[in-house]
Amino acid sequence: MIKNTLYLLIFFTLTMSCNNPQKKASEEENKSAGAEDLRYPEEKQYFKSLKQLTFGGDNAEAYWSFDDEQLVFQATNFGVECDQIFVTNVAHANMKDQAPPMVSTGHGRTTCAYFLPGDTTILYASTHERGGEACPPEPKEREDGKYVWPIYPSFDIYVADLEGNIQRKLTDREGYDAEATVSPNGDKIVFTSLRSGDLELYTMNIDGSEVKQITDKLGYDGGAFFSPDGSKLVWRASRPQTESERKEYKDLLKQGLVTPTNMELYVSDADGSNQGKITDLGKANWSPFFHPSGEKIIFSSNHHSNRGFKFNLFMINIDGTGLKQITHDEVFDAFPVFSNGGDKIVFSSNRNNGGNYDTNLFLAEWSDKE
Repeated sequence: MIKNTLYLLIFFTLTMSCNNPQKKASEEENKSAGAEDLRYPEEKQYFKSLKQLTFGGDNAEAYWSFDDEQLVFQATNFGVECDQIFVTNVAHANMKDQAPPMVSTGHGRTTCAYFLPGDTTILYASTHERGGEACPPEPKEREDGKYVWPIYPSFDIYVADLEGNIQRKLTDREGYDAEATVSPNGDKIVFTSLRSGDLELYTMNIDGSEVKQITDKLGYDGGAFFSPDGSKLVWRASRPQTESERKEYKDLLKQGLVTPTNMELYVSDADGSNQGKITDLGKANWSPFFHPSGEKIIFSSNHHSNRGFKFNLFMINIDGTGLKQITHDEVFDAFPVFSNGGDKIVFSSNRNNGGNYDTNLFLAEWSDKE
């Protein structure tokens, strides 16, 4: 669930957003019709409507409250220097004219907020305590040209109320602890940790007790979510195969870095048993989330792109069959999350940004009509 992929898209947005004939044609059609439709024609099969929620900056990883009335998300927007956590009411959001309430401390960098049962508290990861009040530095551009994500060792997971007051700390050890999400049953949390020396998935009770390791294969395991009934997990993973790949992975990890350009999706039971790989598409397949039926996964991928920068949403059965394309943007669609009721989906996109760097949140009414 790390948002850093968005920064990779800045370059691609510069090169592609102003050269999108499909988008320009759609805009001209909308102007002549007197209304703006943010959907591409092929998306109308799945999106009955599409509404833009934010208007500028980097906004991503929006997750629903249990009652589907609120969204919590992270943003470098609204006057903050690096990602902080914000909450908005879905029905009455007016984030074009008014900044939503910030519910993180405003210090350090945060990531991956999620509502806890009752919708009066959230959890999120932050560097503010171990890493200090300043935003931690972004990785420098590498001589080898590889794109990397930082794995900040100062990330710990906290619980806060909706006024931004930290209630308790769920992890308290040196090393990366982040990417936490909550089971729809309200009893378990899954998160990614470096405590074993590798980036593995762990579960814990809602109060932080009974921590259990779920994965144990070399490579980055992260961005995990529970199925609607809480019985399964889906996540993204890298699995270096050759000796040179394994060495590169370990060397980067010692520097607090990973490369996110080759990832596939995996599913298991909630206790980590019956793990299975469900994609073998190549390139970056990530930000997976269960379809309301629990039998499909929606995710972001650039596997269909020649040069790596066209990310769209796809859906696949949990047995790896039935791949279908959902969105048709020319730059970036990712972080799809269904509402608990299953009738809406929120995601992040570079569409309708005027050709600049902005990544915004979009809300669609979902249709399963084939």
